[in-house]
Amino acid sequence: MLKKNCTTVTEFILLGLTDRAELQPGLFVVFLVIYLITVIGNVSMILLIRSDPKLHTPIYFFLSHLSFVDLCYVTNVTPQMLVNFLSKRKTISFIGCFIQFHFFIALVITDYYMLTVMAYDRYMAICKPLLYGSKMSRCVCLSLVATPYIYGFANGLAQTILMLRLSFCGPNKINHFYCADPPLLVLTCSDTHVKETAMFKMSITNESAITEFILLGLTYCPELQPLLFVLFLVVDFVTLIGNLGMMMLIRLDSRLHVPVYFFLTNLAFVDLCYTSNATPQMLTNFLPEKKTVTFAGCFTQCYIFIALLLTEI
Repeated sequence: MLKKNCTTVTEFILLGLTDRAELQPGLFVVFLVIYLITVIGNVSMILLIRSDPKLHTPIYFFLSHLSFVDLCYVTNVTPQMLVNFLSKRKTISFIGCFIQFHFFIALVITDYYMLTVMAYDRYMAICKPLLYGSKMSRCVCLSLVATPYIYGFANGLAQTILMLRLSFCGPNKINHFYCADPPLLVLTCSDTHVKETAMFKMSITNESAITEFILLGLTYCPELQPLLFVLFLVVDFVTLIGNLGMMMLIRLDSRLHVPVYFFLTNLAFVDLCYTSNATPQMLTNFLPEKKTVTFAGCFTQCYIFIALLLTEI
């Protein structure tokens, strides 16, 4: 419900990381050093790839764009944060806040999908090396690199428009160091249902807190579930033995103490953790009638799944 007789917000106050004045100069120096290293590293990467003809290949083309996106990503947030460490009045204009909001969402989505494009390039190079030159032509590379930008900025624009439809007429203190969805939603005096639905891809049907989730699994047929239990138990057991065997073999054989096998050991360890994160819960749910996972357990599994997937890529 909209509040009546309220003053429209023209600027926001960013409360930042801390309200302790004695810590802010130290934090300014730390984040300034990190920011400069990030900028120099990404700019150097882009210039190196541009200047060296040997690096004019698809993977380095994508890597230069990933560096560019990372550079824009940190530059969108960090300068404003650094200024606020030293100034007494830590404000950002209404328009400036929403520009930052738009670019933050657009760039973070672009960054994710640029990594996906790079993973696809490596898949083509490893699995189809004879077709790599024709499949990853310049036209294809340009299309692949344009897609994350278009999708990211379109998604960011949609989220920004939804946020701009909300009214801000009350408090203007953002409990964060940049303009983001959750802190802004707290300040609005409008109904946030549409925006929250767009954010979380689902509607909130009631106000009761969810304490557990029901995993529907692979099939509803009870007669198939014991068979699937045995099948996935065997697959999990083979995966476990295979990865542990590989790690032990590389550790014990001194001839394998070379960089490529060191990396292979770590890949086997990540694969072992990756399968162990999901498979035991799945095997457990094949047998009981109530296939539930706790709220905390679900989000722990979600976090570990994403972390290990990105580590493996």
